[in-house]
Amino acid sequence: MNWYEKLNQYFPVEEMKSKRHFETLLKEKGDVYRKDEGEYHVMMYAEFDSFIFIDYVYVSPQSRGQGIGHKLMEKLKAKGKPIILEVEPVDYDDSDTEKRLHFYQREGFKHAQSIGYTRKSLATKEVNTLEILYWAPDKESEEVIYEKMKEMYEEIHTYKDEEIYGEAYQPVEEVLTIDKSRDVDLFEELKKPKGV
Repeated sequence: MNWYEKLNQYFPVEEMKSKRHFETLLKEKGDVYRKDEGEYHVMMYAEFDSFIFIDYVYVSPQSRGQGIGHKLMEKLKAKGKPIILEVEPVDYDDSDTEKRLHFYQREGFKHAQSIGYTRKSLATKEVNTLEILYWAPDKESEEVIYEKMKEMYEEIHTYKDEEIYGEAYQPVEEVLTIDKSRDVDLFEELKKPKGV
């Protein structure tokens, strides 16, 4: 199974980029957009001058618990820049969402509580709400993370979208919002008993 098939099997269709989109990014934005691939993992990420955005991380089920994810995070943290990623909210019917959040919490990531992120999938036409996690070596504020997310969205997620998908993703100001009064804490959600 190649790297794209691994990602495609693991991530929901509404969160996946097309193979053509990945290949275009790797070819035309190769100075920023990268693939880190090994026998048991695939990580797609964008490294900008002032931050890193993790687009996808896949670790094969048979090798989980062996520290592969931790090593990948350590490699990125060693660059000394904020690291940002998108995650699904806790879904108690999908134990992977919980495991993923626990993993990032152990790795020292924080939940950007003030940042709202909702976008329509071009594949399914469904509106998806994701949450933003970040690791901030210099205690960067959520406002700083928000500005970096906007840059990433325009540089990576919507890159050549009309050419590739035949239609455009929503503009960044419709997708990303910042609201200090937003009261959602993913890591607090994890502590609640299931079904509450």
